Amino acid sequence: MLRIGLFLLTNLAVLAVAGITLNLLGVGRFLTAEGLDLGALFAFCAVFGFSGAIVSLFLSKWMAKMSAKVYVIENPRTPDERWLVETVRELAAKANIGMPEVGIFPADQSNAFATGWNKNAALVAVSAGMMRRFSKNEIRAVLAHEVGHVANGDMVTLALIQGVVNTFVMFFARIIGYVVDKAIFKEERGHGMGFYIATFVAEIILGFLASMIVAWFSRRREFRADHAGATLADRQSMISALRRLKAETEVPNQMPDTLVAFGISSGATSKLMELFATHPPLDVRIATLESGR
Repeated sequence: MLRIGLFLLTNLAVLAVAGITLNLLGVGRFLTAEGLDLGALFAFCAVFGFSGAIVSLFLSKWMAKMSAKVYVIENPRTPDERWLVETVRELAAKANIGMPEVGIFPADQSNAFATGWNKNAALVAVSAGMMRRFSKNEIRAVLAHEVGHVANGDMVTLALIQGVVNTFVMFFARIIGYVVDKAIFKEERGHGMGFYIATFVAEIILGFLASMIVAWFSRRREFRADHAGATLADRQSMISALRRLKAETEVPNQMPDTLVAFGISSGATSKLMELFATHPPLDVRIATLESGR
């Protein structure tokens, strides 16, 4: 969740700053005397929609380091740090990717993530809590899962999908803003405040709905990363790691009733909220691995 959450927040921030700046500068003249120039509008939205996603992708590793306070292991100081670096090195070689940066972040929750714009320049990090409570075989499986995300190019694919989503959200939000401005605010010349207000509200609503597409993609990729964990490490250790996570989420006050980077809590979720979940339920993931899929 951390990997995807930071990417989405950065993407939204980039789009917001770009949108405000462009409006102030008067850039993007897709409104003509005859109405909306849909071709110019779509081109405008595509350029800035993909720009937001690409900038977010390039900032993803830096943002993750800063927000999670990741300590990057450059010179291992303890046997555990040395084991962690060597394990990631082994898994990266098996996955045929460049050696990622390896780090630990100060969270008591059992958590891990991988991010980066390039599969040969990634970051893999685990929480201090996971290092304390999980067995080395389980940690190795978690690391294999995260290396799988890198090898599968999940961050790049996420950026492309987010770029498409951004484009259509911006495109339809401005059409809605134009219609509201003309039909409700009766603006006859150019566009008035109604256009900006309606566009802003429409972007929030459409962006919220479009996040279901990103969440669906993320759930599909989790199954692939689980398979990578079972292949690069071993299936039983991957299942054991997921079971331990499930057990931790079921302990009162052990973890918050929220998504974590490697799964979701056992808190009850409605069918609607499941559409926005970036990770499938742990029970489903365990059952999938146990079935050999």
